[in-house]
Amino acid sequence: MHTSEVPRKTKISPEFAARLGRLGPKQRVRAIVVLNAETAGTGQRQSQAERQAVIKAMRQSAERALTDVDDVLKRFGGQRLANIPDALGSLPVETTAAGIAALAASKYIKAILEDQAITLIPRPKRT
Repeated sequence: MHTSEVPRKTKISPEFAARLGRLGPKQRVRAIVVLNAETAGTGQRQSQAERQAVIKAMRQSAERALTDVDDVLKRFGGQRLANIPDALGSLPVETTAAGIAALAASKYIKAILEDQAITLIPRPKRT
């Protein structure tokens, strides 16, 4: 197998990494950090109380990573854009490209996604 064909496991998409590479050293970027959080879901239909318990456990697990995330953000002039992780264990942040790279190196981070605006795709008109 040629080296360029070897699958590469990364926490940042190649497209986002390329955009980060074009940023100046002080330019800041917004991203969604997906934390490594334990999940207690069974995959089966759950009651409202069970779902709330799973969400609470996910948030508590994800919050363990916040000290590490905050340390990285402080070193690179970044900040959290939410006080706590959401129900999926993700957290919006703003930092430099170097800060994103440092976050990606953390064992507490599962993935880093570019924070992009979401817009509706218009439906084609029926003829």
